[in-house]
Amino acid sequence: MIRRRDRAKSPMPRTYYLWLSGALASILGDAVLYFALGWAAAAHGGTVAGLVLTAINLPRVLLLIVGGTVGDRFGARRVMIVGDAVMLIGMLVLAAVSHQTGPVIWLLVATGILVGVKDAFYLPASGSMPLRLVGKEPLPRALAMRMGGAQLVTFVAGPLGGALVAAAGLTGTALLSAATFTVILIVVIAVRPAFDIPPAPSSGSFLRDAMDGVGTGMKDPVLRAALLVTGGVAGFLLPVIPLLLPLLARQEHWSAEWTGVIFGAQSLGLLGVILLVIVRGALSRPGLAAGVGVLVAAGGLGLLALAPGAAVPAAVLVGVGSGLFASHIGPLVLMSAPHSHLARMQALLTLVQSVALLAMNNVLGNLSRLTSPDTALLACGAAIALTGCVALGSRPLRTATIATPTPELEQESIVAGATDPA
Repeated sequence: MIRRRDRAKSPMPRTYYLWLSGALASILGDAVLYFALGWAAAAHGGTVAGLVLTAINLPRVLLLIVGGTVGDRFGARRVMIVGDAVMLIGMLVLAAVSHQTGPVIWLLVATGILVGVKDAFYLPASGSMPLRLVGKEPLPRALAMRMGGAQLVTFVAGPLGGALVAAAGLTGTALLSAATFTVILIVVIAVRPAFDIPPAPSSGSFLRDAMDGVGTGMKDPVLRAALLVTGGVAGFLLPVIPLLLPLLARQEHWSAEWTGVIFGAQSLGLLGVILLVIVRGALSRPGLAAGVGVLVAAGGLGLLALAPGAAVPAAVLVGVGSGLFASHIGPLVLMSAPHSHLARMQALLTLVQSVALLAMNNVLGNLSRLTSPDTALLACGAAIALTGCVALGSRPLRTATIATPTPELEQESIVAGATDPA
């Protein structure tokens, strides 16, 4: 039986709310910038649009393990300060050059590369910050707040990006991004984590440290199972709403408005679960809860494929399952990782998701073209059901708890009030 944790309402440090506000401002700036880059690239044709997206995604995937290792060796906060400062300068340069030359191809590609490289170093460091700021007990609620805030920001970013691009073009969008990076830079400089971890001791070899992060993820039974299940979810669940739902809508002759309602139903289910976690706390066995969430999402996919007329409740089920999985697997990975490997584990988690998503977007798109969107949905439902069974069949994952640290974590403590390395 899955029970709610008794100490779910441990007080949240005020510094976390300050950091969260800056992080959400940064997410808004990133989302608007991505929209503007895609819009400007599309004006040059599909080839250039694909090239700009590749310029963002390829460096991010290739350098994630490097970025995680740098975060553990030199301190997550220091990496974030450098990353925000570089992006602030980069956005000011983008605004100045685009004002003079317009959105020329080389400028779009160069900006994409800058964003991708920044993400590779920044995402692992930023992903480890909630644990450094709030400690163990409030962590699930802290991550749920971040996830829910990011969802709401994403809703706002599309209309805002469209309006901003129409009114001020790429130059105005770059200036807004510069403003958001200024906000998060000031916040990260001002906030000193109360539960910080000294930089990891170096083995003397950067490559050995990087491979040690990968090896740790593969050897630890909880982390290994969590990474495997996350890869399955990223490959077969994440592409459904943005990729397969529009294809199904065209097959079923749904209007754009009705398709938007289905999109919203999925988001409603996801945000509902996140809100429950924020208010009442996470469940006591996060691995078990995540596995159940995957099976709930599988049921939603099956219903969507077999009964398109029930698309709204099916989408709600997909959202509920996704929210249950995401709100529990994140805290479990952070709590199960050795404190010396926090950024590297976040890098590995992001890498697994990125590679699976990149690969399966193409596979599922072609499967839908060769068969039909509902067949592709059924295949995803079957794969996600299998992923859920793997999660529930893994004893280390199924029995893991957030409240009780693993033996590794018992040997390594987060020292409250430690001086930040930056």
